[in-house]
Amino acid sequence: MPRTFTDLVRHALNGPTMGTRWSALFDASPATDPVPIRCALAESVGLLDRQMSTWKPDSDLMCVNRAPVGEWVSVPPELMEVLARGLEIGRLSGGAFDIGMGDVVTAWGFGPQHADPQAMRVALGRAHALAHEVLELDGDALRVRKHAPMTLDLAGIAKGYAVDRMMAVLGRFGITDALVGLDGEMRACGRRADGRPWTVALERPDFETRAPLSILELADCAVATSGDYRHWLDVGGRRLSHTMDPARGGPATGSPASVTVLAESCMDADAWATALMVRGARAGLEIARHRGLKAIFIERVGETLRQSRVGWMDRKEHPAAHSPVVDA
Repeated sequence: MPRTFTDLVRHALNGPTMGTRWSALFDASPATDPVPIRCALAESVGLLDRQMSTWKPDSDLMCVNRAPVGEWVSVPPELMEVLARGLEIGRLSGGAFDIGMGDVVTAWGFGPQHADPQAMRVALGRAHALAHEVLELDGDALRVRKHAPMTLDLAGIAKGYAVDRMMAVLGRFGITDALVGLDGEMRACGRRADGRPWTVALERPDFETRAPLSILELADCAVATSGDYRHWLDVGGRRLSHTMDPARGGPATGSPASVTVLAESCMDADAWATALMVRGARAGLEIARHRGLKAIFIERVGETLRQSRVGWMDRKEHPAAHSPVVDA
């Protein structure tokens, strides 16, 4: 008899990494041993954390940050891949996404150190060199060098890349239908055992509670959300988001409550969600149209939320009650 989805066993694996948790959900035959899969997933995300963390002084990224201007620094291939894509999206976004904002992130207290008011004022008043203008990559030799002082921070792209690597790990075990995630970044491959798409919640942008706003159905794509409601700083009674605007050297202002992007890779979805948050709803929608991105912008309008969507012709999205939808 042909095997049906009821013959399969659901596996839900997870573990700690990068200050949060990774997860993997898939169905497999009863003979599948999840232990080596869990170990391989944990090692894949652990490797990237050791390479790209700004919280680990001995990470490969921090070695680049400490290197003098003009000195070549060897980097592992995974870090090179993330740096290269980060610079490319920096160029494509006109500098809205910038991996060279580490000093600004630190000044505002979103890194390993507490906020420094003096450093905040310096960051706001200083011209900021964009990473794609001053960081040189030698992909063949796996080395990089800075042409101006700069501190790299990959918080807006590394987790998405880690999700992509997790999916690659599952592929090596012959698993072609799965949903993997790290924090708010998710990637789906294939479908659930019953043939339906994988479903993930689009979170309501609320500062106090965690609740779904709508449901997304995913098949062979990734999704990432950037928002102002999880990590923020209170300055004079005003909440300032952790999303940094390279143009002002501080938290982005005038941004929507959140931006969700769907893309083939989670690395791209992660970076573009940040870029569109920085640009704001109006300019961000135009960039998304121009770049062929699928995105949802959620704005606070008084006591209600408004969704604006672009590139959504071939995806199903179910708005929650009392959440007006404006098709972009």
